[in-house]
Amino acid sequence: MTDTVASQPTPEQAALVARVRRLMLIAGLTTGLAIAAVLVAIGYRLFKSEGSVNTSEITAVLPKGAKIVSTGVAGDRLVVTLDLGGTTEIRTFDARTFKPLGRLRFVNEP
Repeated sequence: MTDTVASQPTPEQAALVARVRRLMLIAGLTTGLAIAAVLVAIGYRLFKSEGSVNTSEITAVLPKGAKIVSTGVAGDRLVVTLDLGGTTEIRTFDARTFKPLGRLRFVNEP
């Protein structure tokens, strides 16, 4: 039975092996950093507190004789269309806080 004995690497071979190890270390650290960044981004999205959903009870007072014609959602706004005795009015509210954002009144020309 013959045993093969590896000879000592030449200085050029040793330098090449050291260079390959250094490049592999850089590639491994870059990959590890990229994986860590992805995990941090996923964790941030999962655990980001966007404010807990608070149930609130709000009473909006309408003018006397007003009727709600329609309601709708436009993005992050709640839109309510009212009939105020022949005139039409659109009121918008923030969908999360229900704070009034604006009022648009339509009237007929005299």
